[in-house]
Amino acid sequence: MTKKKPEELQFESAAVDDPEHLERLRAGLMPFQLVKYFSFTSLAVILIFTLVLSWVISRHARDVMLEQSEAYSLLLAENLNQQVFRGFVLPTVIRYGKIALSNPEQFQVLDRIVRNATDSMKMEAVTIYDSSVNIISYSTNRELVGEKDVGGIEYEKALSGISNSQILSSGSILNLLPGTQAVHCQLKTFIPFRQVREDASGSGPIMGVIEISQDLSREYEAIVELQGRVIVVSSLVMSVLFLVLLVIVTRADRIMEKRVRERLSLEQKLSHAQRLAHLGTMVATVSHEIKSPLGIVRSTAEILVKRIRKVAPGNENLAEIIVAETTRLNNIVLEFLDFARPKKVKLLPVDINNCITQVLQFIESELKEKNIELQVELSEDIGKLTIDPDLFYRALLNILVNGIQAMQTGGVLRVTNGVAGTDGSIFVAIQDSGVGMSEEKIAEIFKPFYTDRNRGTGLGLAITKNIIDQHHGTITVSSKENEGSTFTITLP
Repeated sequence: MTKKKPEELQFESAAVDDPEHLERLRAGLMPFQLVKYFSFTSLAVILIFTLVLSWVISRHARDVMLEQSEAYSLLLAENLNQQVFRGFVLPTVIRYGKIALSNPEQFQVLDRIVRNATDSMKMEAVTIYDSSVNIISYSTNRELVGEKDVGGIEYEKALSGISNSQILSSGSILNLLPGTQAVHCQLKTFIPFRQVREDASGSGPIMGVIEISQDLSREYEAIVELQGRVIVVSSLVMSVLFLVLLVIVTRADRIMEKRVRERLSLEQKLSHAQRLAHLGTMVATVSHEIKSPLGIVRSTAEILVKRIRKVAPGNENLAEIIVAETTRLNNIVLEFLDFARPKKVKLLPVDINNCITQVLQFIESELKEKNIELQVELSEDIGKLTIDPDLFYRALLNILVNGIQAMQTGGVLRVTNGVAGTDGSIFVAIQDSGVGMSEEKIAEIFKPFYTDRNRGTGLGLAITKNIIDQHHGTITVSSKENEGSTFTITLP
């Protein structure tokens, strides 16, 4: 499992545990959330508008089709009116004295004239109603002949001289699905059947009503298919736009969230740096004030040791305790001063292997005392690095001491180095087989004054990190409880 840097863990922990931090994060993302909301809302509005537009277009196409069909029916009806009057009414009246369609001969003559007039025309049926009684006197569909009161309001309007139409349709875009019934559309046009004057004008008395029926199912199906295609294409276009917008918004969301997190992280680091600066000033002032009296106490205790040896031999251990404790306090004060007032880096070309060897020689006696096995693998391919030898020595020592303290009952301390990557950076890894650390502890160990031991200031690793940062390097930790820890320093 890849270990995260302490700064990352510290930031994520703050992001989870700090309600104020979460509130600031939400506030930073709120404007973009509104943009995202309005983007998707606009897309939904556009989709609805497109569907309404497709319905309006198909409705308009349907109305245009009906208008054209009605105009065609009216023209055909006027032509049929003249042909029936001139070719049937006048000759029949002259020959028979009256019109009686119950006479098969008269009916056949009328039927022939009507069919000749409507041949090759897209007519489903032609029906002629009587003017005195609402009865079908003639129809190309002979089953309808003789039926009464089927004309309805349209018949009454035509009888009063007003041409009109009636549309009978069924079906919608759902009827395009497999297994459903086909759409149906029928246009019935009613016009008054008038006597034709010599000037061919049809303004004479009304003799009946002509009904022309057209089957417009094909045309209506084409319009329904057009509506379906418009909806499908619009839906596909909207889906593509939705996916594109979703990708853009998702990516922008991540970028915005990343930038907000980075900004908040920088704010936290700045706030942390300011607190450390104030703390460092305070620590430096207090440490400086303590250092001088502490030096006096130590020198006085050393004089007492010498005098007690002469005056009361065997009791000098009391003064030696004072010397030892003042020495320990002095080291703590020096550590405080090193943290509060870090030394300026003095870069020199240094053989890093020699530097590591010197540190290991310094702790060799303590390793033997605590029964710790030392394993060293230093690469010979590493040349000289430009570092501050004293500060880097201090950083390595702090890490090694931390590893030794983690192995109270003995263990293995392994030190390796080598080239870290193609950029020529160098790594130094220090691995111990000690008690290890939890993720929570890893997130805290580089913080000043953090320690899980009864003794110590908790500044060792914080100082180490400052030193590595001054060298523009990085220090990372990987550890598991009861399995040891590995500190890795990477230098450019």
